[in-house]
Amino acid sequence: MNELDDISLDDTDFSPDQLERIAGHVRGILDALGLDLTDPNLAETDRRVARMYAEMFHGLKEGTRPQVTTFPNEEKYKAMVMEKEIPFYSMCAHHLVPFYGHAHIAYIPNDRILGLSKFARILEFYARRPQLQERLTEQVVEFLNHELRPQGAMVVVEARHLCVEMRGVKKAGAVTVTSAIRGSFYKKEIREEFLDLLGRRAAL
Repeated sequence: MNELDDISLDDTDFSPDQLERIAGHVRGILDALGLDLTDPNLAETDRRVARMYAEMFHGLKEGTRPQVTTFPNEEKYKAMVMEKEIPFYSMCAHHLVPFYGHAHIAYIPNDRILGLSKFARILEFYARRPQLQERLTEQVVEFLNHELRPQGAMVVVEARHLCVEMRGVKKAGAVTVTSAIRGSFYKKEIREEFLDLLGRRAAL
């Protein structure tokens, strides 16, 4: 038995045929690179990579939109709700190498509110696929805008891209920042409140 035999097919939304096809392509890459596929360290690499892709790209199989529940805003809360420094990992669609960082998500409610744990669920859904940071940022804010119909919403994503750090210009530590805005967040005073809250560090 090898280390992958105890991983149930229920752990992935990809079919056995899909996993085998991915593994076959990985074997082809390894062979094209001139690597010795009889090397014990490479013996299961094709299957490990297939399983890794199934895990990292599971957002492709969950459906076209995150499945989250919203709630009536019975308290008539009308101030800003922010969840900041939500970690995420994704894969650059251009080079299939990781980019990772934090997202800061805020909205001002109207009639519906979102459970706090759902911020991370929405981010995870859109991150777990070959992705662009700009598109990720827009997808998250647009989902909030569509599902909640809030007064406004704003998303800021800060990330490091290994396609920048490991190859090409090789600028280690460079951080890319993207933002997306809807509704009342176009107002300067609302954006300033967002940035003020973002800059504060809670003493927890």
